[in-house]
Amino acid sequence: MERENCTLITEFFLQGFSSFREHQLTLFAMFLVLYAFTLAGNVIIVTIIRTDRHLHTPMYFFLSMLSTSETVYTLVILPRMLSSLVGMNRSISWAGCATQMFFFVTFGITNCFLLTAMGYDRYVAICNPLRYSVIMNKRECVQLVWGACSIGLIVAMTQVTSVFRLPFCATKVAHFFCDIRPVMKLSCNDTTVNEILTVIISVLVLVVPMGLVFISYVLIISTILKIPSAQGRKKAFTTCASHLTVVIVYYGCASIAYLKPKSEDTRDQDQLISVTYTVITPLLNPVVYTLRNKEVKDALLQATGRKLS
Repeated sequence: MERENCTLITEFFLQGFSSFREHQLTLFAMFLVLYAFTLAGNVIIVTIIRTDRHLHTPMYFFLSMLSTSETVYTLVILPRMLSSLVGMNRSISWAGCATQMFFFVTFGITNCFLLTAMGYDRYVAICNPLRYSVIMNKRECVQLVWGACSIGLIVAMTQVTSVFRLPFCATKVAHFFCDIRPVMKLSCNDTTVNEILTVIISVLVLVVPMGLVFISYVLIISTILKIPSAQGRKKAFTTCASHLTVVIVYYGCASIAYLKPKSEDTRDQDQLISVTYTVITPLLNPVVYTLRNKEVKDALLQATGRKLS
């Protein structure tokens, strides 16, 4: 990458989807529609869960927290990405870039651990149903959410501080937002230590939660297979299918993005992977939980019916 003279960098330039120049307006229209559906879907889920007393359970409490977190997560990235696609100012201040990275990391990691908490909730519900209400009490649920947020904040402060202590010699960020690796590539110094730190953090916040969710589902499936009635097995599988779908897509794409070896020639590939976990996954959450979850569908139909009547 071509470097500029080492001077005090006060702003960066987000290159965005510059390699797809002839498709910028098409991408803008597509992402705008997806963003609108994402916001609407997550807001509807949070509203339905808050207003319908039948959904005042630990599973839906975690789902409402996940939807809230994903709403803020997309607000951090997508409005600026959309504005850059229609030729508006692509520059972002040094402080703005650091802030965007901080909130992106905070809510991205919070989402990881909220999905883990939801996996634990399903494990207790299916493997230890008689003690479910005792184990997953309100205090325990709040502590799990607070723990997820705290880990996100601590990791974000560590990661952002390590990146923005580096001296920068270039200003063109080869991405549509201030992600960790694209910003580190602009440094004048050797970033090996920062790369190692990023890998260690990625392992801790992706592989460890993934492992916990995997163990939960091994125990869940083994318990479900012991249920004598086919109807009971189907109902148990249905309650887990939505969560497992979101987990596979979210953890899978994030792992590919942050655990794969560093390469200089995969900018377009990296951006497409980033689109998956910044645009598609936040939309997938409300779609999957609305279409595959009978309780949410019934609550939505009931609320719509009340408004229409």
